[in-house]
Amino acid sequence: MVAPRFAADWFAPLRDRAILSCQAPAGSPLNEPSIIAATALACLNNGAAAVRIESPERVAAVRAIAPDALIIGLWKQTYPDSSVYITPQFHHAAAIAAAGADIIAIDATARPRPGGETLSDLIARIHDELDKPVMADLDTLASAEGAIAAGADLLGTTLYGYTEATAHQTPPGFDLLTDLVAHCGDRPVLCEGGIASPAAARRAIDLGAFAVVIGTAVTGIDLQTAAYCRAVAG
Repeated sequence: MVAPRFAADWFAPLRDRAILSCQAPAGSPLNEPSIIAATALACLNNGAAAVRIESPERVAAVRAIAPDALIIGLWKQTYPDSSVYITPQFHHAAAIAAAGADIIAIDATARPRPGGETLSDLIARIHDELDKPVMADLDTLASAEGAIAAGADLLGTTLYGYTEATAHQTPPGFDLLTDLVAHCGDRPVLCEGGIASPAAARRAIDLGAFAVVIGTAVTGIDLQTAAYCRAVAG
C-alpha cells in the first residue's frame, strides 16, 4: 500500500466532525459567491469543522470572509469525451489552490480522464507543485484501491450512486463506507452523499467514518424546497 503524502494526523481537526458542502445549482440565485460565502460562514459559526466549496471564485469568497476556515475545494467541469467532472485536470486544481483551498477534491474513479492525464500524475502534481493534500471522490472499493495506489490522502464516498458503475445504488453509501474503513488502511474516510438527517450522520460515524459531509439536507435550499412542494402538491 502506497503511503500517503499527508498522514492522518494532518486531518485531525476533522475527526468525528461535520463538514458542510455549500453549493447551489447552476442558475440558482443562491449560486453567487457572496451568498455561498455567507452560507459557509453560517455553517462554520454553528460548528462545522470545514466546508466543501466549488469553483475558484466561490473558494476565494469563502476565504475572504472566513480566513481561518478549512476549505475542501473542487471545480466542476464537463467534457464531451469524459464523464469525470470534479476537478478533472491539474490546471483546475491549481486554480482552486490559488483561490485558497486547503484540500483539493478530485474525481478518483476509474473512468477515463479528459486530456489523457493519469490519476497518478494528477495527484503527484498536486502534491509536488501545490503542496496540497488530495481528497479522492470515489464510487467503489476498486476505485479506492486505485486512488490509494496513486497516492490519495483522503477518501470519500462522494460518487457512490453517481457513476455508471453505481447508477443502481442510492446514497448514502454505507456499504462502501464499511468496505473503505475495513480495507483502506490508515487513510481517513469521509462519508459524503445522501446524509439526510442527524441520525444518518451519526450512523456514518458509528460505521467508522473519520468525518461526515452534509450538503443538500442543510444547504440545498433549491432541492429541498422543490421536494417539499412536490410532496404538498401530491
